[in-house]
Amino acid sequence: MSSWNSGRIIGQKPPLKPKEVWAIRTRLQMLGAVRDLALFNLAIDSKLRACDLVAISVADVAISGRVRDRAIIIQRKTSRPVQF
Repeated sequence: MSSWNSGRIIGQKPPLKPKEVWAIRTRLQMLGAVRDLALFNLAIDSKLRACDLVAISVADVAISGRVRDRAIIIQRKTSRPVQF
């Protein structure tokens, strides 16, 4: 009996290339997926993990309808602050 990952590459995945990032951004813009585009851009720009991204609320990044210049999020895994 072989394991479920037999013959598969394991470990860290290589980072997205700039061309791939722009292809994803363009596709999300064409689909009109504003929320997904905003989350994708935030993920790329802040380098936050997915569990930290989905925990962000509007109040974390905006005050009275205006986007904050800077925001600080405490990472769940490391308990370290990340400023973006």
